[in-house]
Amino acid sequence: MTEQEWLAEQFEVNRARLRAIAYRVLGSLSEADDAVQESWLRLSRSDARGIENLAGWLTTVVARVSLNMLRARRSRREEPFAVHVPEPIVSRGDRVDPEHEALLADSVGLALLTVVQTLAPAERLAFVLHDMFAVPFEEIAGIVGRSPVAARQLASRARRRVRGVPTNPDRDISKQREVVDAFLAAARNGNFEVLLEVLDPDVTLRADRGVVPPGASRVIRGARAVAENAMVFSKIAGFARTALVNGAAGIVGFDKQRRPFSVMGFTVAHGKIVGIDILADPARLSELNLSSLKDLE
Repeated sequence: MTEQEWLAEQFEVNRARLRAIAYRVLGSLSEADDAVQESWLRLSRSDARGIENLAGWLTTVVARVSLNMLRARRSRREEPFAVHVPEPIVSRGDRVDPEHEALLADSVGLALLTVVQTLAPAERLAFVLHDMFAVPFEEIAGIVGRSPVAARQLASRARRRVRGVPTNPDRDISKQREVVDAFLAAARNGNFEVLLEVLDPDVTLRADRGVVPPGASRVIRGARAVAENAMVFSKIAGFARTALVNGAAGIVGFDKQRRPFSVMGFTVAHGKIVGIDILADPARLSELNLSSLKDLE
């Protein structure tokens, strides 16, 4: 085996973890794949004999690449100013696709990733690396160009920002599905009281509808306001399919022409819906492969 073949083999061993890091930081599968590919290119051009810890070296590289991509977004003013729901990982309701299993390890729900996307780049990276992948602050410091103490402070600020996002939702998918199915049926039937029963009083709904029309993307809080929004949604959606959205119970809505209308991820805790994250941006929805759900009967 040549050195290049050995490097390729070792890179494949680490690929899933690298992709998971990049996805959590960037909130985009396509950008995560770009970051992973750039990491491979840098490794292939490096002298592997000088790398003592290859896994750690790759983690540092993919983190730096992801951080540079975040900063480039800001310099081009591509960072979203309104609500931004990251690219959801959508699977059929019966199972998660094998290629997505590593991405969804530790039950990283859409609600948490949505809030993570609001963090400043350095805060986001410090939080993801330390809190999700147990990377020491000494290593994070070198990536973000700060001292270990400052890197710890970045993660601490990020942690305060995400406080309140349920990190321990109900794990039983079948129980989640019962609650989400009850929500969907109540919305379809116009049963406002049942909607209030399945929604937590402090439920938060985040809707990302893109930049047009202005103000369409928004955050709605409270059971009554969310229930009213659900009643409106049920009237304009054509039909819906149950799905797994980032490993949790979700719904994919289609319009009457069978085009994707929205992807809804639910956070269920103690038998109540505590969070709903909706991607309804037509441009971004068109990039998702949802054909397997559309064809279900």
